[in-house]
Amino acid sequence: MNERQMRMMMKRLGMTTEPMENVEEVVIRTKDQEHVLESPEVTVLTVQGVRTYQVVGEAKVRPRSGGGSGEATQTAASAAGPATPPDEDIQLVMEQTGVSRGEAIQALDAAGGAPAEAILTLLSRRGTGER
Repeated sequence: MNERQMRMMMKRLGMTTEPMENVEEVVIRTKDQEHVLESPEVTVLTVQGVRTYQVVGEAKVRPRSGGGSGEATQTAASAAGPATPPDEDIQLVMEQTGVSRGEAIQALDAAGGAPAEAILTLLSRRGTGER
């Protein structure tokens, strides 16, 4: 199948591809690592309104630091004091258990930042009458 036939078939299926120009860096963050791709080739594939990104490049894996990359961010993070759990996690715990923001933060800290564990702990305390 030649390139022209491929494009026509993709068009019939509602697929488009377009390169994303001037991409400097792509960072994929996991809980404890960062995968950094410098100068990657990025292509956006759109199929029936759903966009998928294809990233091609050599990744450098490094341990994840407390903030972003760069000294200024790390200095600002350490000056701000201990990190609080993400607002989304705090909101989720508050909504599911009906506790205050402070109680939700304490539960998340005690659960090592795991929202599900914090919710279960708070709900089990409520079941035993403990608060």
